Amino acid sequence: MITHPIPPIYDQDSKILILGSFPSVKSREACFFYGHPQNRFWKVTAAVFGEDVPQTIAEKKAFLLRNHIAVWDVIHSCDITGSSDTSIRNVTVNDLTPILSAADIRTIYVNGKTAFRYYEKYMRGATGHPAVCLPSTSPANAAWNLEKLVNEWGQIVT
Repeated sequence: MITHPIPPIYDQDSKILILGSFPSVKSREACFFYGHPQNRFWKVTAAVFGEDVPQTIAEKKAFLLRNHIAVWDVIHSCDITGSSDTSIRNVTVNDLTPILSAADIRTIYVNGKTAFRYYEKYMRGATGHPAVCLPSTSPANAAWNLEKLVNEWGQIVT
């Protein structure tokens, strides 16, 4: 059983919440979200907001908060082999109450189908918020190139 090692990023000005499934091995090692160098999350979100791609953890936190984005994951703990979403078992989910009560979250987005499936199964009833499923920024989602991802993820700005 692996427990999520990264605290959520949000403040009272956060308007959108982006949820992944569970941090990859590289993200767990970096102790920050989307830490795998091939994950396109930072490139996609920077392009959507017309900003340079943040490099350091401090730059990434500042980018998220400046753009009113809260980030966390659906899963608090699970059994997982490496970084494979398909291997996830014995899920315990995170409690979104601290974020939803502190910030005026208008829309919840999930990064990929695995996060969406677990959100729908375990969280939607508790939060009362529907979630919008965006295509995964993971390098495993090779069907979506950077341009297609940026176009689809553009909806987070509206």
